[in-house]
Amino acid sequence: MAENVTVARPYAEAAFQLARSGGALAAWQSALERMAAAAADARMLECIADPRVSPAALTELFVGVAGELSAEQRNFASVLVDNRRLTVLPEISVLFDELKNAQESTREAVVSSAFPLDDAQLANLVADLERKFGCKIKATVAIAPELIGGVRIALGDQVIDASVRGKLNAMAASLKN
Repeated sequence: MAENVTVARPYAEAAFQLARSGGALAAWQSALERMAAAAADARMLECIADPRVSPAALTELFVGVAGELSAEQRNFASVLVDNRRLTVLPEISVLFDELKNAQESTREAVVSSAFPLDDAQLANLVADLERKFGCKIKATVAIAPELIGGVRIALGDQVIDASVRGKLNAMAASLKN
């Protein structure tokens, strides 16, 4: 995995520079997500690994599967095919997202909740997180009934555990000491 990230980084940075200079960060993000999904498909992986499929044919197949792409995005896909780097597209997409978020002073948060959150609750939670971290927050909500109650928030490598399960685990650990 670390090797794939190392290989993917220059491609992600190149895509980011192209997107930023063209004012198309959102369009590139969407295209890279589609391309990453196409490249990760088992049938596409078979075609990528098949030495009988020419680079030109693979490029046409891949561009057809990835959906509508701009001329620059098609060229980017062609470069990836020529350099045999289609398989690192998922990592390229993740790294691109990180660069875009840094540019926009945005962080992604995964909010795990024991119960569904309504729009007002989520908005309040996001506002509190934005005040705490001093940046925009993009929250993704996941339902996790094992939390019993409350929420668990993951922002990169930081975790805020305000769940009942987390409090019970902390209490159990303190009772063992």
